[in-house]
Amino acid sequence: MENKEISIKVLIGDRQYPLKISSVEEENVRKAAKLVNERSKFYTENFSVQDKQDAIAMSALEFASENLNAVSNDQSISAEMEQLLIKLDQYLDEQDIS
Repeated sequence: MENKEISIKVLIGDRQYPLKISSVEEENVRKAAKLVNERSKFYTENFSVQDKQDAIAMSALEFASENLNAVSNDQSISAEMEQLLIKLDQYLDEQDIS
């Protein structure tokens, strides 16, 4: 697939946002906008969040927090993998396996 820049509009809340993005990003950007709208709707229907901008802000906070947790978990897994590789390397050195 060719990676060209395209112009799209996404609807978040009651506002349209024009964007210029890579064509390969279009599907994910549209999915992201849909997720923000769904989560915002959840906040307005289930909590005392009446202002759409507040619901969008709460959604953004939730997604950012989830992203930071995922990054932290990835870093933890990477550190564990590095330790396992060091142990494996030490083991192989002890076994004198070439």
